[in-house]
Amino acid sequence: MVHREASRKASKPEGASPFAAAFPNTVSSDSDLLLNKKMKGRQGERVRLYVRGTVLGYKRSKSNQYPSTSLVQIEGVNTKEDVAWYAGKKMAYIYKAKVKKNGSHYRCIWGKVTRPHGNSGVVRAKFKSNLPPKSMGMKVRVFMYPSNI
Repeated sequence: MVHREASRKASKPEGASPFAAAFPNTVSSDSDLLLNKKMKGRQGERVRLYVRGTVLGYKRSKSNQYPSTSLVQIEGVNTKEDVAWYAGKKMAYIYKAKVKKNGSHYRCIWGKVTRPHGNSGVVRAKFKSNLPPKSMGMKVRVFMYPSNI
């Protein structure tokens, strides 16, 4: 009988919570549990709520270019049929400026997908103000809203 009591005491240290006894690999004591509760900030992986795209340039013909319409290649979109889901979706060109505005060095030009351009999944997009030439080859974020489903 004495042997059983000794083994119980050895397996459960003094002051340990029942939670720690049930799940020995998760929390070592109540103080650790409180610390984990008080931890602030994001835990785990970051969730990306947009699809990446690349600005290819302006819509153009042989001799004219139309800077009010930009061409964007969206990642994972390779056919005209795939583009149909992205029609009307918002997109953002985010860039960094030297001077702070509203407490941030980052600025954004908003736009939206208007229609496909050709058969290879490239889209035409109109932005609130025309994209600067510096943006060609840069990334844009294509958001999943407004949603049709």
